[in-house]
Amino acid sequence: MSQPDDEALGKAYDHRLAKRLLTYLKPYRGRVALALPLIAFTAGFELLALNLTMAAVDLFLLPPDPARLGIFPRLLSAGFEGLGWRLSPLDGVSLIGGLYLGLMLVVFGLTYWQTLLLNGTGQFVMRDLRRELFAKSQRLPLSYYDRTPIGRMTTRLTSDVDALNELFTSGFVTLLSDVVVLVGILGFLFLVNWRLALASLVVVPLLTAVTAWFRVNATRTYREVRTRLARINAFLQEHLSGMATVQLFNREERERRAFDVINDAHRRINIETIFYYAVFYPAIGFVSNIGVALVIWHGGGQALTGALSLGALIFFIQAMQRFYEPIQDISEKYNILQAAMAAAERVFKMLDEPLVITSPPAPKAPPVRRGEIEFRRVWFAYRDENWVLRDVSFRVAPGQTVALVGATGAGKTSISNLLMRFYDAQRGQILIDGVDVREFDLRELRRYFGVVLQDPTLFAGTIADNLRLGATDISDERLAAAAREAQADDFIRRLPGGYQAEVKERGATLSVGQKQLIALARALAFNPRILILDEATASIDSETEAIIQSAIERALVGRTCVVIAHRLSTVRRADCIIVLHRGEVREMGTHQELVARPDGIYRRLYELQYRAAPPRAESRAASPARRAAAP
Repeated sequence: MSQPDDEALGKAYDHRLAKRLLTYLKPYRGRVALALPLIAFTAGFELLALNLTMAAVDLFLLPPDPARLGIFPRLLSAGFEGLGWRLSPLDGVSLIGGLYLGLMLVVFGLTYWQTLLLNGTGQFVMRDLRRELFAKSQRLPLSYYDRTPIGRMTTRLTSDVDALNELFTSGFVTLLSDVVVLVGILGFLFLVNWRLALASLVVVPLLTAVTAWFRVNATRTYREVRTRLARINAFLQEHLSGMATVQLFNREERERRAFDVINDAHRRINIETIFYYAVFYPAIGFVSNIGVALVIWHGGGQALTGALSLGALIFFIQAMQRFYEPIQDISEKYNILQAAMAAAERVFKMLDEPLVITSPPAPKAPPVRRGEIEFRRVWFAYRDENWVLRDVSFRVAPGQTVALVGATGAGKTSISNLLMRFYDAQRGQILIDGVDVREFDLRELRRYFGVVLQDPTLFAGTIADNLRLGATDISDERLAAAAREAQADDFIRRLPGGYQAEVKERGATLSVGQKQLIALARALAFNPRILILDEATASIDSETEAIIQSAIERALVGRTCVVIAHRLSTVRRADCIIVLHRGEVREMGTHQELVARPDGIYRRLYELQYRAAPPRAESRAASPARRAAAP
């Protein structure tokens, strides 16, 4: 069974992905070009510091036969003689100690500088990637969101980009530094004494075996940790968003037990991961100590016979201890590389998602925006040939109100989505003012429309921000006029701060009716030619519905309107009512015409609603004509 995207891990290194990731460094190549030599210099100065220890012992503490001096002590001694310095042992040790301290200060400065450069570059790359991902998410068709969970897209913009940042600032840098240190140490070891260098490398196969064991098991447990964490996140997202239902049905204890199961599974796999790390670190230390013991045994024997200086032996001991650190680092960075490659694959998969809804190269525009709508034999399916709309044709004249009614799944909302070109029809034509919607510039097409949904979307910010949505050409006076037209001005001014009142996430501090009025005012502020009301009064009480209906009637003046509703009381004043059934237009006409059809679908829907309606609600909502038609 295939893994979900968030749980799958790729190869530790993928040349194709790495090459593409490097393109994001191009704008900052100057910073990278400066950081790379800093890394090399830092590693080189660290190795130089090890040689200073050997020089201090062999030149001043316990000088051997000059013929057995190592290369570095010999070069240093020649340098002192070239400067005319004749140093006593105390002066020499003090000088080398000062040089050692100076090198460490240089290493500190270089490390600080390269950290600033690389981490700063990583932050720039993260910003660029997130900006590119968010820009792409705004251009993706709604069909992509139909098949992709929002949580997964959020992960692309957060966790996956963070994984790539770690790769840029830690993974590649550490690998490069470790490779420089390994090569440098090996070079110095063989220069000082190649026989002892070969002896000290005897433990490398054992070290490789321990590292391979750790890598295989750590990779497996790392993958399972991600899987368990993904399950915890999914459970929390579902249950926190549905907490009202959990409490309503007294499921707190049951859900707590369910969470305990997946939480404990996450704990167990983390404990297993800790086990492998707990074995790996001491094992690496033990193997490295075996290597040091071999150096002491074999090198000590050479030192006793005079074949190796004491400084060289001390250098070997220090160098071998330093030699194993990069190997350990490389093993630890394996998971970082693997996670980053998997993250890169997921990020690029989103960035490469084709944009199937785009503006044409040479868009057309009607000479005058009138608001005429025409469907010509339109067939549409969200997937394959599971047709949602079948051969749908109708025309709405400018300024008319058309109502779409029918059972759930009849295709009402699909018609509005096609109008705004969130999807493209597979067959037929959809025209606005005589121009096919596929020939419009997308931005210009969507300027035609204002939409009020059953559950309107409000963003964190102020009331004015939610009405304007960043449009700089909408003045405060125009906002207030739109709010008055939507009958929202009174309640907005009563809020603390009025139009600058703070709106919480999803409009949590506002009632459903208030959110609907703000959504209607927002639509009117943009002065749309066509207004779409998609179940705009389905979730509110009768009193608020009456207020919104009054506001809608004022908003419809001079505009074309498409009303989608299950409540037939909201559509009876429409100029034309289109009855959809299983994606087909079955009936079309005014309320009176459709109610008069004895076997019509609309009449049956009407009778079903008003038989079940309370007498008071019916008497308050019904007109004389409707009461006469009702059974």
